[in-house]
Amino acid sequence: MQENLTSHNSPARKHYDYIICGAGCAGLSLLLRLLRTPYLQQKKILIIDQDHKTKNDRTWCFWEKQNGVFENIVHHRWSQLQFKSDDYSSQFSIKPYQYKMIRGIDLYEHVIAAANNFPNIEFKIEKVIHLSSENEQAVVETENNIYTSDYVFNSILFEKISPAKNKYLLLQHFKGWMIETDKPCFNPAVATFMDFTVQQTHGTTFMYVLPVSENKALVEYTLFTENILKPEEYDTALRKYVFQTLKINEYKISHEEFGIIPMTNQKFAKNVGRIINIGTAGGQTKASSGFTFQFIQKQSNRIIDSLVKNEALISATNLRHRKFKFYDSVLLNILAKKKMSGEKIFTRIFQNCSPQTILKFLDNESDLFDDLEIIYSLPTLKFFTAGLKEISIK
Repeated sequence: MQENLTSHNSPARKHYDYIICGAGCAGLSLLLRLLRTPYLQQKKILIIDQDHKTKNDRTWCFWEKQNGVFENIVHHRWSQLQFKSDDYSSQFSIKPYQYKMIRGIDLYEHVIAAANNFPNIEFKIEKVIHLSSENEQAVVETENNIYTSDYVFNSILFEKISPAKNKYLLLQHFKGWMIETDKPCFNPAVATFMDFTVQQTHGTTFMYVLPVSENKALVEYTLFTENILKPEEYDTALRKYVFQTLKINEYKISHEEFGIIPMTNQKFAKNVGRIINIGTAGGQTKASSGFTFQFIQKQSNRIIDSLVKNEALISATNLRHRKFKFYDSVLLNILAKKKMSGEKIFTRIFQNCSPQTILKFLDNESDLFDDLEIIYSLPTLKFFTAGLKEISIK
């Protein structure tokens, strides 16, 4: 990783074509596409993050039909998924989709290695404290320096999300263990997408089980609630599930990860002048599910397309975009006001809809006929009433 640790001298403005604030999934996904685009790959680019990207701090799972830009670092993939609840369980093929896993450390190392082949790319380890636009330029202030650029692509959430009246905020919080066993305990061809057979005391709660071999799997305890749990509660739930449901008595934990993802229909900070918000800060986390990875990839593609065409960089606000924002708000209304449990909602959907339709819908790629298949699987009155409420407060 290229680094320039700055001194504490008085600030001096150094100019770049583009500055990327935050070297996480959003920032590095955009950087990789910049490096792969001949028209843009010689631009002078600065990436700023307050941390070294040397830890395997998270795992991303997503589905796609074709090979994506990160295909050569996919850690494992599945074409068979399982859904489980007390009322319905099923195993099904998701072809032509594949469900894919990418480890955080692999993504970081992959993009940073690619960037190190370009002398026009700089990485700096600094904390960004303020962004602004002035005189057709973006200005980035860190604790040590001031930089300017033609555009800033920012993935940093500077303020805590505080929903306005009639807006909702749930937290998707999770803890995962990568467990290893001496004896074969898993089927690496089948991933458990959602297992709701765990206690629903706190709210919408389920387990992922993502086997990468017969002896190794990521087991993740996930909740959609207003508040996070005490640290020991995640461990207790994971321990209980591994023992009682997976029937595994002896194992070792080779990796742990914890995360919190905001699920909200609150509008995120708008782009200001030459400052373009990306990732979760740019509203790319799907409000009703917390899925982010593929939405980041779509936004990165839109940005690259606009830069190549020398068009204004604006957020997607077309009719299709507004349709899915409305769907998200309706589901958040139902979950936040506890009109129907997440377990019951997802059970009805998986029981009555094809897995391909579900994945399209969750990916904001469904058409009207797909939407109707999802809508008809759910209790009409509850969702119609919530929909009218969301329309009335627009």
